Amino acid sequence: MVNTQVNLSGWTLDNPVIPASGTFGYGAEFAELYDINCLGTFSFKGTTLHARYGNETPRIAESASGMLNAVGLQNPGVEHVIEHELPELKRFFRKKVIANVSGFSLEEYVETARRLDEQEQVGLIEVNISCPNVHGGGMSFGTDPKAAAEVTAAVKKVCTKPVYIKLTPNVTDIASIAAACEDAGADGISMINTLLGMRIDARRRKPLLANVTGGLSGPAVFPVALRMVWQVYERVNIPIIGMGGVSSAADVIEMMLAGATAVQIGAANLVDPFVCRNIVEALPGLMEQYRIENLTDIIGGAHR
Repeated sequence: MVNTQVNLSGWTLDNPVIPASGTFGYGAEFAELYDINCLGTFSFKGTTLHARYGNETPRIAESASGMLNAVGLQNPGVEHVIEHELPELKRFFRKKVIANVSGFSLEEYVETARRLDEQEQVGLIEVNISCPNVHGGGMSFGTDPKAAAEVTAAVKKVCTKPVYIKLTPNVTDIASIAAACEDAGADGISMINTLLGMRIDARRRKPLLANVTGGLSGPAVFPVALRMVWQVYERVNIPIIGMGGVSSAADVIEMMLAGATAVQIGAANLVDPFVCRNIVEALPGLMEQYRIENLTDIIGGAHR
């Protein structure tokens, strides 16, 4: 009998399969299709202090082996999530969830994280530092080690639950940023967010996205994500939640061998709403095939 359990900073998950923020909503739509309690947990839609409409449409563009999105963090705001989404979530999901936090200033990050940290259903705070710093010239918090560390330290001061920092891949040295977050008190790292890209409509001679650029996700980014997880594992001593193009149980195993403790699945949910359930079901058989008794034994296994 194989053991699929993994541990994120003291929180034991039945398995490492986690739908990624922005691709699973608050779970309600997927709960109509299958019992989502089979999942390790899930990261709910990125939440900001105030409600956001998001970017203008079109927001989605297809690409070979992937997709571009420029949704712009559309969400109802933290108060609505606390008052409506979390109580609704209790009806169909009995486990704790990951709260994904976004912000455009240090103060926004801190206040949103503080409020979500107080919720009993939240097991972990995932801080998305790919957002532009409105007080820092518009540069993403996640592209500068100092800014990344500042957000990490500030959020840690107001949270009692583990804080994982979600890193942007749009940098030269992601390991240095991960190390800065660890030094500032991060309990773990989530990586990677989407890669910056664009498409152009040749007939109209205009960008396909109203925002011009968007985030590339899907199978095309898997080798990049795997390489970055490998690099960060070599640099830090805190758990990593790996993501980026994962779409099969084999991808999960590969990501864990590179150094991930748990694995998030994003764009694949938009292609096949049953993909996470199917990965959970396929994992034990694949573990037996590879002679893996405990999943925790293979974390970082390719480094040894």
